[in-house]
Amino acid sequence: MDDIKKKVDEVVAKLKADPKLIENFKKEPVKTIEGLSGIDIPDNIEDKVVAGVKTALAGDKLGGIADTVKKLF
Repeated sequence: MDDIKKKVDEVVAKLKADPKLIENFKKEPVKTIEGLSGIDIPDNIEDKVVAGVKTALAGDKLGGIADTVKKLF
């Protein structure tokens, strides 16, 4: 679980640092996350991962990410 949280944190940091990546994320969230993380997200958890990244971008990083990641397993 810590590895997933770390990857999500890395993706969020990259998104926050580059407005163009944010635009890509808005258009194709899964593809953008996969490209930034280097991980192929399984179809059955794509929505949860995208929701976790969106929550982190919105600022509720600690609670939202942890809760979302916990629900994946």
